[in-house]
Amino acid sequence: MAEATQYGFTHKELATMMIKALNIHSGIWGLSIKFGLGGINAGSNENDLMPAAVVPVMEIGLQKFDKVGNLSVDAAQVNPLSSST
Repeated sequence: MAEATQYGFTHKELATMMIKALNIHSGIWGLSIKFGLGGINAGSNENDLMPAAVVPVMEIGLQKFDKVGNLSVDAAQVNPLSSST
C-alpha cells in the first residue's frame, strides 16, 4: 500500500482537534481564519506584468459561536469532562 502524502480535515474536525488540544470542555467553538492582503506585480515576463492581490492565511484559530453550525461544535459533546476529574 502506498504511503499517504496528504491528509484533509473538515472545519468541524479541525475545531474538534483544537478544542481537545486546548483542553476546552464547554461552549460552542468554531474555526476562525485571519487573512492578510498584499499586492504584487505578477506576470510571465517584464512586459506582461499586472497588479495582483495576494491573500495569505495569517492565522487559524477558534472563536466562540452562538450555535452549532458547519464551522462550529459543542465542546461539551466533542471533549466532555472525564468522570474521574
